[in-house]
Amino acid sequence: MDASMWVAKTGLDAQQTRMNVISNNLANVNTTGFKRDRAVFEDLLYQNIRQAGGQTSAATQAPTGLMLGTGVRVMATEKLNAQGNMINTQNP
Repeated sequence: MDASMWVAKTGLDAQQTRMNVISNNLANVNTTGFKRDRAVFEDLLYQNIRQAGGQTSAATQAPTGLMLGTGVRVMATEKLNAQGNMINTQNP
């Protein structure tokens, strides 16, 4: 598979997971005791195309170099344990 297509595919997969987490949060917004989730992402490996400080021609050097990312993935889904709103139940 072409590298640019792979990066796009991993990005779409990650965003689909993010949308699933958000839709689950919205579907359960009125559920008593529900704690919302958050998707956590991480980068996949980088390819070094040009080293920082490497020669670009006979007389010049690249000050920063060039790195290409290979995509993203979902690392985890975190449960956010923030306190919710108080609800008056009318129970003694």
